[in-house]
Amino acid sequence: MENNWEDYVVMQITALQAQCIIAAGEAHAVEIGVPVNIAVLDAGVQLKAFSRMDGALLGSIDIALGKAKTAALFGMATETIGEFCRPGGTSPGLEQTNGGLVVFGGGLPVLNDDGTIIGGLGVSGGSVSQDVDVALVALAGLRKLTR
Repeated sequence: MENNWEDYVVMQITALQAQCIIAAGEAHAVEIGVPVNIAVLDAGVQLKAFSRMDGALLGSIDIALGKAKTAALFGMATETIGEFCRPGGTSPGLEQTNGGLVVFGGGLPVLNDDGTIIGGLGVSGGSVSQDVDVALVALAGLRKLTR
């Protein structure tokens, strides 16, 4: 039986995919007038691409990275993870694991077409609802690329 190296390739987010996510997010942030930081990590939680728009808050850099990390590690939106951490939630203290998690809106997992996690996206710089809005539009930029 012949082994094919392609059988062992793990799907990861590509540089082009990461740049499409950032471009779509930046365009929407400009539309709504909110400069943001956008982080895209691969499935191994390593930086794939990052953008700090002119005027984006410096303190939000780490938050964007944390949101992307949290979403990639757990494969769900950061605000969903936050529900587990609330008083009375199923996982109090979860936000203190993995070197610290960011458990409010603006982080989304990046999935390939079969639902495998290929990365994480984090947006920070606006209100939580603005960060979520930009993240959703940014992720839609990836879907446009793959269609």
